[in-house]
Amino acid sequence: MSTLQITDLQVSVDTEDGPKEILKGVTLTIDSGETHAIMGPNGSGKSTLAYSIAGHPKYTITGGSVTLDGEDVLAMSVDERARAGLFLAMQYPVEVPGVSVANFLRTAKTAIDGEAPKLRTWVKDVNGALEKLNLDSSFSARSVNEGFSGGEKKRHEIAQLELLDPKVAILDETDSGLDIDALKVVSEGVNRFREREGKGVLLITHYTRILRYIQPDRVHVFVDGKVAESGGPELADKLEAEGYESYLGASV
Repeated sequence: MSTLQITDLQVSVDTEDGPKEILKGVTLTIDSGETHAIMGPNGSGKSTLAYSIAGHPKYTITGGSVTLDGEDVLAMSVDERARAGLFLAMQYPVEVPGVSVANFLRTAKTAIDGEAPKLRTWVKDVNGALEKLNLDSSFSARSVNEGFSGGEKKRHEIAQLELLDPKVAILDETDSGLDIDALKVVSEGVNRFREREGKGVLLITHYTRILRYIQPDRVHVFVDGKVAESGGPELADKLEAEGYESYLGASV
């Protein structure tokens, strides 16, 4: 069983006019077996939360804490966070020319486990993961994200999730740019992951459409760098019907 505990997290970013506060005291607890959805308008700080937990150097932690199973995440390097069990699927995955998907996945698995997977079983595992995501085995020979469609990039990230097997998956707008078929495939991959024992999911999204396929246990409305409201899945239905206007008016 795992728990990601975010307590009063405050984050700023450097600008030409000096530090700008983005997160203004975020508190969330994601227990294993739970899926939490964070929804909110552009610029509300959703992606900042994801990247701050993962350790992006652009963001400065000015207050609060993040722990995974009681361990201080903020004291860890980026690779230590990954080895501890954190996984980030980025909204805009970067291209890595010259590095094949197969080499990338095996290097990542080796770094996380501390030893290289046995090649024969690893090839079988990779091909199996790709097949589940409607990706041909030849996909593993391509350079990471180079020339990939939006759907291929997101399905590749879910293949990583399948193979690296973290404790907590942070998915930043995984539905961005997906057509309905790709959305279903990606959602099925997330659902397979969260059905494993001891897994937690933090799903960041603008829209409710992915929540038709990935049922959240809790929904949090993010406005102006903090949680404006939390509730069950019915809160997503309210947002679909009413939008964020009432929250934006209250935050001014």
